[in-house]
Amino acid sequence: MLDSNLKTQLKAYLEKVTQPFEIVASLDDSAKSEEMLALLNDINGLSDKITLNTAGNDARRPSFALVRHDREIDLRFAGLPMGHEFTSLVLALLQVGGHPSKLAPELIEQIQALEGEYRFETYFSLSCQNCPDVVQALNLMAVLNPNIHHVAIDGALFQDEVEARQIMSVPSLYLNGEPFGQGRMGVEEILAKLDTGAGARDAEKLKAKSAFDVLVIGGGPAGAAAAIYAARKGIRTGVA
Repeated sequence: MLDSNLKTQLKAYLEKVTQPFEIVASLDDSAKSEEMLALLNDINGLSDKITLNTAGNDARRPSFALVRHDREIDLRFAGLPMGHEFTSLVLALLQVGGHPSKLAPELIEQIQALEGEYRFETYFSLSCQNCPDVVQALNLMAVLNPNIHHVAIDGALFQDEVEARQIMSVPSLYLNGEPFGQGRMGVEEILAKLDTGAGARDAEKLKAKSAFDVLVIGGGPAGAAAAIYAARKGIRTGVA
């Protein structure tokens, strides 16, 4: 499935995997399942920390899940994540395998603090340039919080779902069976829609801090210079 050059590059990435995990595939007799199996066999052969299980029972076929046995992660691809989505697959393999993301620590903390159950479905196409942002954001959130579940669905392979839900464009997001959003979205935008109390919590944190001696309004050259000189004098300084 993967050419030798791509295998070499992927093998180098997979050396960053530190935690063993399993790829659980749900397949049928279709040609796409054969392609998926070939892809997963290629991946399985590139790292001794990855094992392949073809006895999956997901209703969507072909599909596969990335499973850690020491912690709960529900992250799935329904369809072949090639084209623009190949990067999403590589990142998912790394993150499920324990490689840390570069997301800001405060965002990671906010994701981990989310309560409730969130079951996301993202419909994508392999030619969609905006889809990877959404898929990668929700995959990472599923890795960080066991209450977040995500399946990325290739609409071309599951046309009955696309027609039933009258999906006209991708990416199209569903949360707990209901429409959630369309178009490019990153972690920040998704969190803003989910965590409606974040603003109030930030305000409370700010209220708990001691008052500033000097508050500089504006972050341009003049504001930055004023803040720097005030801070150098040991004055408690804030910049808005």
